[in-house]
Amino acid sequence: MKQQSYVIQKVNSDQEMQDALAVRKAVFIDEQEVPADLEIDEHDQPGSGTVHFVAYNEQQPVGASRLRPYAPGVGKIERVAVLKDERGTGLGRQIMIVMEEAAKELGFDSLKLNAQTHAQRFYEKLGYEPHGDVFDEAGIEHIAMVKALR
Repeated sequence: MKQQSYVIQKVNSDQEMQDALAVRKAVFIDEQEVPADLEIDEHDQPGSGTVHFVAYNEQQPVGASRLRPYAPGVGKIERVAVLKDERGTGLGRQIMIVMEEAAKELGFDSLKLNAQTHAQRFYEKLGYEPHGDVFDEAGIEHIAMVKALR
């Protein structure tokens, strides 16, 4: 299988934000049937302190995620999305690495995320540890996970 060369970057323009939202819509709203009013929320508004990321494969948006302040020293990773055709290529892992570097630059000591249970192993391989019990969010089972960065 050919190794893809992805460009993963922080969102810096309206177009990049639209690209990131298009990926999230495809994955969460269209594929997983999450209601749009749950998927797009106050953390997507300008000035919310959220850092958005978008991944491109030859100018086509294929991945997205966001990182926001959660508690003092703690960042929260959310909305990690990879288009179906790009799964299994290592893109999700690359997005997470870029986000962890950004989190360190922002001064976060640890990261939290709510993983869909089918993705729990993916995050465990990246050093995240399950925390608490499985819960339902938008009709999908999730588990909270945490990772220390320092």
